[in-house]
Amino acid sequence: MASGDLGFNCALITGGAGGIGKALSEYFISKGKKVIIAGRTESRLKVTAEEIGATGYYVLDTGSIADVPPFVKRITSDHPELDCVVNNAGVQRPLQTPEDFLSKADNEIDINIRGPLHLTVELLPHLRSKSQALIINVSSVLGYVPFSIINPIYNGTKSWLHFWSMNLRSQLKGTGLRVVEIAPPTVATGLHRERENPDDNKKENNPDALSLDEFM
Repeated sequence: MASGDLGFNCALITGGAGGIGKALSEYFISKGKKVIIAGRTESRLKVTAEEIGATGYYVLDTGSIADVPPFVKRITSDHPELDCVVNNAGVQRPLQTPEDFLSKADNEIDINIRGPLHLTVELLPHLRSKSQALIINVSSVLGYVPFSIINPIYNGTKSWLHFWSMNLRSQLKGTGLRVVEIAPPTVATGLHRERENPDDNKKENNPDALSLDEFM
């Protein structure tokens, strides 16, 4: 891999319509890479794709596991040059009482764990066909030190993503496939939208939070 080369030509970024997904998309595009964004809300995807100059967008709820195989078949047919996937889509929910949160917990696990797992495994045959390819998993510092105890499912899912990234990296050793983990700290995004104060990850409320520009 040449110095300064990111190791891919065309990336699929889930949760690409905003926050870290959008920021990564803009960065990759600035480096001359093709970027395809995916997410749940078509109106947001369309606006973001036009704004940043993305190659395209697809509506995909990564928590809807049954939708993943046909999505992979379609995107690899539409974009055979695809050689990078960024598992960025995720949700974080404040869950206080175990008796009340099973349905929300199941959905969070589907989006944060089963989504990246199924999407990556379904894409592996295509990615293996490339001379080099890249898998990027966006975890969290909360997967290492879960100091924010109001979102226990989120913390657990990000810990799983961290350990799975290490496992996947070892399993793919010696192939042209690399696995990179990005573990963000508190970043000013819309991740806390279900909290009592959805802006508690913004600088005016948390001086330790990073802006998106600082994080990038």
